[in-house]
Amino acid sequence: MIVGLLRHGRTAWNDAGRMQGRADVPLSAAGRVQVRNWRLPPVLADARVVSSPLARATETAALFGDPHVVDALVEMDWGAWEGATIASLSADHTVAFAAASSLGPQFRPPGGETPDEVRQRVTAWLVAAARKRPGQPLLAVTHQGVIRALLAGITGWNMAGRPPVRLADDVVHIIEVDPAGPLRAIEWNVPLIDGPVGRRRTDPL
Repeated sequence: MIVGLLRHGRTAWNDAGRMQGRADVPLSAAGRVQVRNWRLPPVLADARVVSSPLARATETAALFGDPHVVDALVEMDWGAWEGATIASLSADHTVAFAAASSLGPQFRPPGGETPDEVRQRVTAWLVAAARKRPGQPLLAVTHQGVIRALLAGITGWNMAGRPPVRLADDVVHIIEVDPAGPLRAIEWNVPLIDGPVGRRRTDPL
């Protein structure tokens, strides 16, 4: 099954550098303009549309059809650190942010979940979907934490250093899901707009 992984459009929390996690933050006015300019590549022209349950994802997904909401596609749970910025956590010496984030896929915010747990739940859902409808492409509108977790699983990236793929703006990532084997990347950073691919976002999840 061919799957397009699409990050939602921008929000006010993205622009403020805040960790959104499970907070149900809607698209900003700029984010709505952004997604209206997106066009899917031909490989996803007839894709079934599914979405994380969070508003920023469902609003983005509605651009491409009537999305089916899938709880497994929700963003990584940032627990007690939801709403914080990386700068504030790094500057607070009472918070062990640097030590926790050095754990890579096993990094767990207080009261949250690890990237590896995100990868496992999303992969399990994708494999089940591939068994049900193996020939129909799927567009999954989700979040940066989900895409990064899948990137780590597909490439073997330990999440501690520079990623092997630079995740850009205004793109969709195409992967193949085979119930009998591991997920496989077909192409990262397929543009959704005419012209050069946008710069990589530096905002948190």
